Amino acid sequence: MATPNSVTPTNCSWWPISAHENDAGNSKELEDNPESFSPKSKDTLVLYHWTQSFSSQKIRLVIAEKGFPCDERDVSLPLTEHKEPWFMRLNLGEEVPVVIHGDNIISDYNQIIDYIENNFVGELIPKLIPETETIFHSRVLQYREILDKLPMDAYTHGCILHPELTTDSMIPKYATAEIRRHLANASTELTKLDHEEPQLMEPYLSKQKKLMAKILEHDNVNYLTKILIQLSMVLDQIEAELEKRKLEYEGQKCELWLCGHIFTLADVLLGATLHRLKFLGLSKKYWEDGSRPNLQLFFDRIQKRYAFRKVLGDIHTTLLSAVLPNAFRLVKRKPPSFFGASFLMGSLGGMGYFAYWYLKKKYM
Repeated sequence: MATPNSVTPTNCSWWPISAHENDAGNSKELEDNPESFSPKSKDTLVLYHWTQSFSSQKIRLVIAEKGFPCDERDVSLPLTEHKEPWFMRLNLGEEVPVVIHGDNIISDYNQIIDYIENNFVGELIPKLIPETETIFHSRVLQYREILDKLPMDAYTHGCILHPELTTDSMIPKYATAEIRRHLANASTELTKLDHEEPQLMEPYLSKQKKLMAKILEHDNVNYLTKILIQLSMVLDQIEAELEKRKLEYEGQKCELWLCGHIFTLADVLLGATLHRLKFLGLSKKYWEDGSRPNLQLFFDRIQKRYAFRKVLGDIHTTLLSAVLPNAFRLVKRKPPSFFGASFLMGSLGGMGYFAYWYLKKKYM
């Protein structure tokens, strides 16, 4: 669990300017629904995340399903904001997501989920981890462990670096060359930051070692083939579990989820996993070919949930949702001349508009 800090984080001199900004939308939501919070959660949760980070997506889904206000802050990985000193100090060199609640800073993904589940409670806030005395509790813990063990970063990097392993990937072809360039320069960039911020030497060097180890491992086709076989075995187990639910609740009118008739954390994790696999171009190989019909029905059902649509949106606009905000932030960070900026912003807006309608017409 989180350890309370002696100093409130937002009072730190190194805190980013964006952390001091107010979110009017979240404040209004909190005012409109004060009864949805217990006294334990009177401070608004602040979440630092990246839109395309898999761990961040799962945390955002948990928050959206529980339905409480959250002050979300983007930490752009493409713009290397996670390497900036203020963020390195915030989470000691680890990646997004990071949560701040009052004087608590939590940077471990699993601890964030447990913290949210235990501290944000109320009549209008659903529990995603059932009570320990129920049969659902053990099932949720079982599939939480199984799904969290899947090396999604390896699948993601591997499918980008080796698109030949995928079918209908939604990642553009230039991404392969771009990620290789980015990974090749990452070590040099971290070394530069190490010299600029010597007091952070240890976390920077640790980050370098982890990064290089990932590059070598995720670029190994034999390793990728091995973990994809393991993925197939996990999906077989989940397909069988979903079949059990059909038999268990046969004749009853209720929605069926992975652990029973109630929606739980296990469903959040499975839905996020299937969404990522489809984005990577693996869905046709693992369930859209008819080999796992229960998995297909589950994915169709969870995509209709409000929280799922709010956080992940339409699968075909996933990349667009990451590219456009980064482009606007880059212009804001390094603005060209007035006319150049106006032209660029207008062009970006126009491209975004036409891209949206093209994708909507094509896929919807």
